[in-house]
Amino acid sequence: MNKSDLKSFLDEKVELYNNPTFIESDPIQIPHAFSLKEDIEIAGFLAATIAWGNRKMIINNAKKMMDLMGNSPYDFVLNHQEYQLEKLDNFVHRTFNGGDFKTFILCLKNIYNNHNGLEAVFSNYAEKDSMQKSISNFKQIFFEVEHQNRTQKHISDPLNNSAAKRINMFLRWMVRQDKKGVDFGIWKSISPSQLSCPLDVHSGNVARKLELLSRKQNDAKALSELDTNLRLQDKNDPVKYDFALFGLGVFEKF
Repeated sequence: MNKSDLKSFLDEKVELYNNPTFIESDPIQIPHAFSLKEDIEIAGFLAATIAWGNRKMIINNAKKMMDLMGNSPYDFVLNHQEYQLEKLDNFVHRTFNGGDFKTFILCLKNIYNNHNGLEAVFSNYAEKDSMQKSISNFKQIFFEVEHQNRTQKHISDPLNNSAAKRINMFLRWMVRQDKKGVDFGIWKSISPSQLSCPLDVHSGNVARKLELLSRKQNDAKALSELDTNLRLQDKNDPVKYDFALFGLGVFEKF
């Protein structure tokens, strides 16, 4: 298909999937349970962190995370007592266990107490047309507190050639103001034009079929190639095409 037809096709699929019905089967429903900015971003960050594997299991386990925090994630992060942290011990989602969960709570507390919160950390290191260096810096700051080395694997580093799918998805949730009720748009210090598409098996396979991506691996180099091609479709909001690529792959088996 030619460039014009491709853009029309992708825009049509964005319209189809970027609407509130998308929330019903997606982990983004977890932060949608909250209204306070800090609750939304903490719930979103934790849900995105465990967003790999079966989607139903992701959503159920993310809900368990919220329950364990009394469904007040920001208050829990700042004001938890030691005995409350111990309740997290039995949590498990694939390789993310209770120890990882407890560490993440302590890391988030440090972010809010000493670095002005999640938005500030990500925006401080953002580049004009990329968040990848910012994600790498975020990982360094996040793990300032004492932690086991194994826990670091749950946050990807683009500078180590990772596509960092889950953090790019989280950033889409926080930054894009889609006016459709799906993405939140509560982070005003970062522009949608700086975002990257969450690249995974589904979006990668669809992108290759549409000749938006030629690289075989779903890594940081592939993400850069996909970013370049999606910015040709819409330089101001390239990551909206995540809805098209994901929807085509998951819902339409394109």
